[in-house]
Amino acid sequence: MPIKPKHAAEDPKPEKNQPVEEVFIPEEPKWSLDEIILPDEVKNQILDVATYADNSHRVFELWGFKKTHKFSRRIGINLYGAPGTGKTMAAHAIAKELGRKILIVNYADIESKYVGETPKNIRRAFEAAKNSNSILFFDEADAILSKRVTNMTQAVDVSVNQTRSVMLMLMNEFQDFIIFATNFIENFDPAFMRRISIHVKFTLPDEGCRKKLWRMYTPPEVPNNLDFDELAKKFDGISGSDISNAMLNAAFKAARLKADELDKNLVFEAVENILASKRANANGS
Repeated sequence: MPIKPKHAAEDPKPEKNQPVEEVFIPEEPKWSLDEIILPDEVKNQILDVATYADNSHRVFELWGFKKTHKFSRRIGINLYGAPGTGKTMAAHAIAKELGRKILIVNYADIESKYVGETPKNIRRAFEAAKNSNSILFFDEADAILSKRVTNMTQAVDVSVNQTRSVMLMLMNEFQDFIIFATNFIENFDPAFMRRISIHVKFTLPDEGCRKKLWRMYTPPEVPNNLDFDELAKKFDGISGSDISNAMLNAAFKAARLKADELDKNLVFEAVENILASKRANANGS
């Protein structure tokens, strides 16, 4: 989970000399590539990104790309796609593969009710990542990289555009990894799209991945009558996050019923509840 600014609850306006470490705190990655289940194509793209540092010397020095791509040592990676498909886990896995901490930034961490403070907080995030040699990760990045306002009618519009301009400048100057994740790539401003080197699309798991996910989220200690092939075939259009939630919800219901085992019908019911809530949300009801 992202670290919230310590000043947010009491005084959202940062003090002049407040150390950046107090606002944005790097953390150890929570997941590795071995711990996440993704389609092979997506996993290979993530591996390409994760091996960038190892191959950087060969590409830039030995193969001469430092002359033709002078300002391209930074690499922006955008992980986009449906919610619950593993984007945040993949960001952690990339950082872990690189042997570095991850500094997570959500829009709530940088937004300020004081006009003009948000760009300063973005600067603090970049400074904290640089000072701690951490991988900078903007989650729900569409909130920061969205299209700029063309018909400005109020002060907040000016502030939004100022924030976008500062973000563009910092991205140009930052010669290191930046990872973005979004459910809404269509909201990105084209200027940001051009500055992001790699875009990796995350899709809902196919049947093979679903089988692995059902197995992964079923602890070996729990007595059950589950058939992972059946579960993978029966429920299409669900994410890894849905599978994780369904298993836990079913387990708690089994415990409440004092059941001797986790029955598959309880899992079916949990998944159906999740799918029903998704349909209601899609229909706006």
